[in-house]
Amino acid sequence: MTLFSDYHNHPLGHDPNRKYSLELLGEWLEVAQKKGLTDIAFTDHDRYHEGVNFDDFERFYETLPANIKFKLGIELDNDPETSLAGKRWIEKNYDKLDFVLGSVHFIGEWAFDHPSYKAEFENWNINKLYETYFKEIQKTAKSDLVDGLAHLDLIKIFNYLPTADLSWVFEETLEIIKKQNKTLEISTAGWRKPINEIYPSEQIIAMARQKEIPITIASDAHAPNHLGEDYNRLAEILKKHNFKEVAIFEKHKRIMRPLKDL
Repeated sequence: MTLFSDYHNHPLGHDPNRKYSLELLGEWLEVAQKKGLTDIAFTDHDRYHEGVNFDDFERFYETLPANIKFKLGIELDNDPETSLAGKRWIEKNYDKLDFVLGSVHFIGEWAFDHPSYKAEFENWNINKLYETYFKEIQKTAKSDLVDGLAHLDLIKIFNYLPTADLSWVFEETLEIIKKQNKTLEISTAGWRKPINEIYPSEQIIAMARQKEIPITIASDAHAPNHLGEDYNRLAEILKKHNFKEVAIFEKHKRIMRPLKDL
């Protein structure tokens, strides 16, 4: 079966000089059609917001077939250099956006998920690092600008795993997400990373399901060919944990859509 939504995608990739255009966004439409996706959100990193052109997105939107919707979002992270400007941009353009993803990519000044800075893991007590990371996630979950949380346990990316039982901090974090009425992303991107595991872990997925936290699904694609990647594997995990619906968004309004044939 084919899942229908993908709510974490980056047409701008990591190129600060790239801009939205009909040609650029049209490549994503072509792949969406081939893969049977009908509700897709663009969520470029907030540091690249200058490349997000609302007029060009609107022109692209007008070209869409009746059975496919693309939503305009942004990913707001905690980059110490750029996130303040990103936050201000989101505040200014909030009504033009459908969806804001919150994420954590930094511990202080350290971009922990960047391969060039992987060695810094060796300077940490990994249990303490995980606690510090999830406290940052909790701060993000409390933001009024954020609709949902991305790749909740990104800190595991390079396979540095805790030796202690940290279920208490997972529980604490999920309780905050539920209380704040945010969605939780289940992402296939981890299967493309050294950890080779879904984001978040199945332990966290099971805990979120028990709490009935609504989910979005995503590939975190930075190129069109990654759109909807590994969705066959994702479908099996959703089935295993008895998920019956996923969230989509329109102007920050969450709408739950049923998952059929699971």
